[in-house]
Amino acid sequence: MPVPARLAAIALAALVTVAVVGCAASGPHPATTAIGTPAAGFAPLSAPSPEATVNPISGSWDGVRPSPGYRIVLLSGGDDPTSAALSDAVHAWADEVDADLRTVSAEDDAIGGIVEAMDLEPELIVSVDDGLIDALAMVTPNHLEVPFLILGAELAEPTYNVTAVDWTGAGFRGEGLGTATHFDAESFTPERCADAIRAGTTAVLTGMTGVVLWID
Repeated sequence: MPVPARLAAIALAALVTVAVVGCAASGPHPATTAIGTPAAGFAPLSAPSPEATVNPISGSWDGVRPSPGYRIVLLSGGDDPTSAALSDAVHAWADEVDADLRTVSAEDDAIGGIVEAMDLEPELIVSVDDGLIDALAMVTPNHLEVPFLILGAELAEPTYNVTAVDWTGAGFRGEGLGTATHFDAESFTPERCADAIRAGTTAVLTGMTGVVLWID
């Protein structure tokens, strides 16, 4: 079976699984709220259009954090250096803001890993691995109620529940599409990875979703 057809078949099975599991889900959890507001220059003066690229001013996201207990799932597909750098930044940020962080590895089964992450009923799923992009492109449009944040990569046509953070040296968009800029593993510095999770969660918490944040 061709790869796209096989992925589609796996995705369909995964969607059925999620629907069945959802019927037995636990009761609602208190919703997380944003503490603080972004500084001027974080968001454009008018609401960005879907799939737009937004260029927030550096540091404009620093004044925002989630209320304690923000339920996050960190989704990774391996332990390559760039994914590890982003994972470290997410863990450090979660400790700082007292988030409820769970981790899911999708190294052997991208779609299965995404389903496992959704089964945990988080308020946000954070993806830190380029290898998950094609699977995310298939799953996310069918689960608009689940917010996703992609760090260091993006979907070519994101729905409003998918937000991404990119920079010069990052921006993978999927097989056959390449990257928005020349890939540079050295651009995944601890400082930039920390900015990525802060900027991305600020956008999600303040409702600026379905866009690509471009930071430098």
